[in-house]
Amino acid sequence: MEERQRSAQQIPDDEISLVDLASTFLKHRRIFYIVFLITLAAGVLYAILIPEKYDYVSLFKLAEKEAGSFVEKPATVVATLENRWLPEIEATYLAKHDQPLPFDVIFSNPENTGLVRIVSEAVPVNSEDVKQIHGKLIEKLEQTQAVAVSTLKSNLERQIESLTSTIERLEGSQDVGAAIADAVNKRLSLDVLLHSIQPAELLVLNRQMAERKGPARSLIVVLAAMLGLMGGIFLSFFAEFVSLVRTNLNEM
Repeated sequence: MEERQRSAQQIPDDEISLVDLASTFLKHRRIFYIVFLITLAAGVLYAILIPEKYDYVSLFKLAEKEAGSFVEKPATVVATLENRWLPEIEATYLAKHDQPLPFDVIFSNPENTGLVRIVSEAVPVNSEDVKQIHGKLIEKLEQTQAVAVSTLKSNLERQIESLTSTIERLEGSQDVGAAIADAVNKRLSLDVLLHSIQPAELLVLNRQMAERKGPARSLIVVLAAMLGLMGGIFLSFFAEFVSLVRTNLNEM
């Protein structure tokens, strides 16, 4: 009996039991309901009104000299897109519409490929603008790639013609068999390279990806419910704290 009394004496006067917590919560349960329902309703409304965004993808295959070798380095092409052509198009759009592009344009080159990937995350209502911007960028790529291929072919054809003339001159001379063979081999290599050139090609323009970007609506609602739950509990106990403070101040 004495041990129980000593134990009771050791319990601090300000210790709060689970019963007190439950009583406090029930006392201010209306605050909890209001906060929880408002937060949940706001989350549901946001999930309904948040615009759906999708990735719009364009793919362009760079011209190849031979397998794995490109007329222009992919990294150089991507850098030109990012630092020259896109800023020019953005400035034109700003001057025409008096506002910046409502979406970003991202460029990438998948590793060990000659593909240039252009991606924009946008709402469906802006899909036509995305298509126009991607189309202008693709047009720039097609023009520069065509010029690069034409220049390369012209250079190879001149070299082949020069080697052909050299071979014809050497054929009438003596002790030039090795030189003729070397020239023939070079001409053959250049001829193979000339015929192995593959032009640039547009693979995909402004394809809308099936997967929606951003958080799922169900996740937004769940997070809103959790936030409302925690906020409601906190404000319920905070209201009790404020009530106790006011009581003590009135008693002073």
